[in-house]
Amino acid sequence: MSRPDDATFPDGDAALDAEAAGVVGVEGAVEQAVEDEVRAAVRQAVSVSVATGLYGISFGALSVVAGLDVAQTMALSLLMFSGGSQFALIGVVGAGGAPTAAIATAGFLGVRNALYGAQLGPLLALRSWHKVVAAQFTIDESTAVATAQRSRRAVRAGFWWTGVGIFVLWNAMTLVGALAGDALGDPRAWGLDAAAAAAFLGLLWPRLAARAMQLTAAAAVLVAVLLIPVAPGGVPVLAAAAVAIVIGQVDARRRHAAAGPSSPSANGNGNGNGGEETS
Repeated sequence: MSRPDDATFPDGDAALDAEAAGVVGVEGAVEQAVEDEVRAAVRQAVSVSVATGLYGISFGALSVVAGLDVAQTMALSLLMFSGGSQFALIGVVGAGGAPTAAIATAGFLGVRNALYGAQLGPLLALRSWHKVVAAQFTIDESTAVATAQRSRRAVRAGFWWTGVGIFVLWNAMTLVGALAGDALGDPRAWGLDAAAAAAFLGLLWPRLAARAMQLTAAAAVLVAVLLIPVAPGGVPVLAAAAVAIVIGQVDARRRHAAAGPSSPSANGNGNGNGGEETS
C-alpha cells in the first residue's frame, strides 16, 4: 500500500499550462463570438444598403420632373446625402415654393443627423479625421444598423458598411433615375418607396420588444401624425425625435435610480461595448 506522501501531484508547470490553455480557449470563444457578430452586422448592412440605395431611382426621376437638371440632382445626392431632406427640397421646388423655403425645409429634416452624431460618437470612438469622413455617412440607416450591435467592432462594421454602401448605390441609382426621367413614370408604382421603409422598419422592429420602447415609439408616432397637417416639413420629425429623447432620458434616470450606486453603469465603469478598446 502506498503512503500518502508517495502520491503524485500535478507538476506546477503543467498546471500553469493547463490554466493558460483554458484562458486562451475562453479568449478564442469570445473572439469568435465577436467575429460572428461582425459578419452578421455586415450582412444586415448590405441588405439595408440594397433596399435603400435602389430608392435613389425615385429621387433622381422626381428631381428632374421637379425642374432640376442632372448635375443639380447629383449634387444633392453627393453632397447633401440625406434622403428625407432631398425629397423635402424637391417637393417644395416642384410645388413652386421659394428657394429659401426649400432650403429651410431640408434643413429642418437634416437637424436629426446631428442628434445621430451625438449618439454615435461614444459608440464609434473614432479619431479626429475619421469623424469628418463619418459625418457624411451619418444617416438614418447607418445609425440604426450601428446602434443595433453590441461590440464596438460590430458597431463600426455596421456603420461603415451601411453608410458607404448606401452612398454608392444611392448616387448610382440617382443618376439612373435622373437620366431616365419621365420614362420611369411614377417611381412609387415600382414599390421602391415601400422597400426603403420596410428595410428601416425591419431594423426597428426587434428593438420594440421592451414595453418602454413600445410606448416611446407610440408617443413619437402620435406627435408626428398630429403635426403633419399643420406644421412645416421637417418639424414633425424633429418633434417626434424630441419626444423620444425626453422619454428615453426619463426612463434612463428611473432605471439608474432603481439600480443604485453599486451598479457598474451607475459608477461609470461600463462602456456598453464589452470593454473593448476605444481607439
